[in-house]
Amino acid sequence: MGNVLTTVKRFLGNKNTVTILGVLLGILVLYVFYNYRVKQATTPVSVPYAKVDLSSRTLITEDMIGFMEVSSSVVKNSPNLITNRKDLIDHYVAFGTTIPANSMFYTSQILDKNKMPDSAFANIPDGYTIYSLGVDLHSTYGNSIYPDNYIDLYFKAIDDTGVVMYGKLIESIKVLAVKDSQGNHVFETTVESRTPSELLFAVPDDMFDLLRRADYITGSSIEITPVPRNASYSANPGETLITSEQIKNFINAKSISAVQDQPIQTEPDNNDNNNNDGVFDFDNN
Repeated sequence: MGNVLTTVKRFLGNKNTVTILGVLLGILVLYVFYNYRVKQATTPVSVPYAKVDLSSRTLITEDMIGFMEVSSSVVKNSPNLITNRKDLIDHYVAFGTTIPANSMFYTSQILDKNKMPDSAFANIPDGYTIYSLGVDLHSTYGNSIYPDNYIDLYFKAIDDTGVVMYGKLIESIKVLAVKDSQGNHVFETTVESRTPSELLFAVPDDMFDLLRRADYITGSSIEITPVPRNASYSANPGETLITSEQIKNFINAKSISAVQDQPIQTEPDNNDNNNNDGVFDFDNN
């Protein structure tokens, strides 16, 4: 036993032996660590993906979600990747976003229903009101009017002598939204083709009043149509103005804007039985 210990001590006391053992140990540690990292990076992780094309504002349900396996390195290198179905179910595809089929989900694409915006009604200035102009594919020049475009509104009517009146009524109006008949934004998705049904824009209250009264005039074949302009018109918008006093006067002559009165305050009658309004009270005496 003593000879064995002596031999071991001599073996370990040899500098060359210690160096070789140190190198081998280092190689072993590197090998184990490398295999651990490789295994960690390549271990498959199950993540949700879209089974169908999902357009903007779609409510995500269980049947729209599948699961695929990806390497853990993909998850690690994609901090915004959604890996849990609870972060998807009963959430909505974000406004202006389309998620193609077989795509994974990312946090920037998903919104809680309480955070879903509608750009048509955001940041409307004081003293302005939203006006909805009915349109179709033809009147939007083949769906060529987009949100944030500046357009003009033209007016057509037949006056009392049977003469057609036509001209620009308002210039430089910013389009806030283009919606279809279901209230969906026409340009928020490329997955489906949507037909425009209304243009939404904000105008000063007096212009809103004028446009609405024009809508209600009957018997004059009135039409209000949008007319798009070029890119520089939208890039350098001017003030929103009524450009035809003649058309404005025509609308005013055909309608009247009701004056908004102050609420009428009524005082309770505390003398129900002793009033002086000429109605006599009878007793049974």
